[in-house]
Amino acid sequence: MVLGGARGGELRLEALPPGRSAQGRPIEAWRSAGPAPAGGRHVYLLAGVHGDEVEGVFVLGRLLEWLRKGPGAGGGAPAEGPPLVAVPVLNVDGHAAGTRANARGVDLNRNLGSNGWRARARGPKYRPGPSPMSEPENRFLDGLFRSHPPGIVLSLHSWKPLLNYNGDCLDVALFLRGRNGYPVCKDTEGHPTPGSLGEYAPERYGAPVLTYECPVRGPGRDLEDVWSENGEGLKDLFALGALRRFVS
Repeated sequence: MVLGGARGGELRLEALPPGRSAQGRPIEAWRSAGPAPAGGRHVYLLAGVHGDEVEGVFVLGRLLEWLRKGPGAGGGAPAEGPPLVAVPVLNVDGHAAGTRANARGVDLNRNLGSNGWRARARGPKYRPGPSPMSEPENRFLDGLFRSHPPGIVLSLHSWKPLLNYNGDCLDVALFLRGRNGYPVCKDTEGHPTPGSLGEYAPERYGAPVLTYECPVRGPGRDLEDVWSENGEGLKDLFALGALRRFVS
């Protein structure tokens, strides 16, 4: 299955075998069509780790629409960008229910098998699950990492505007700050995240993670406003080749 056509250099996204959530819902994943990258690594675009964070899901959806347009026709995306893997919504059960946690009440961003994983949560909404990688959503994501190794992961969330980097991607955070003015911080300073993707991907795969916290919609700010605030910077990451070094 292909999203978008090949006309005019459009990005072709091929469906990867879907995962299954705790409640059996399919978890979609897509990769850019074509031969495997020479460096073997991919840019990951991920959203919906927390099911109630609809802003990140919306922004990633709009970014993928733009990438599929390709150059011309108001697109502006490069004809040949870095190899991609996109997971539009990881926590599909939580997204359907409007909850942060998955259907088993586990925070997927505290359940990954990092060295810092802890069985005790610092609050009810951060439940890490009975063991690292206990949740099917995270096992699916890790399977993607094994079959399509990450070079960098851009994980879109929503909280307060923030660009949180783990590993060697400060340059990407600063690039984006130049477009949206968001604060940049390392390792979510003052907000420990044991078992998070920001810990796991650099430790296990040597891939830095940029946790991109979008603002939350509310009075005077809807989803289109959130995209308008962030779209140009995200587009420029691809249009100006700012992610190339992570896959070469």
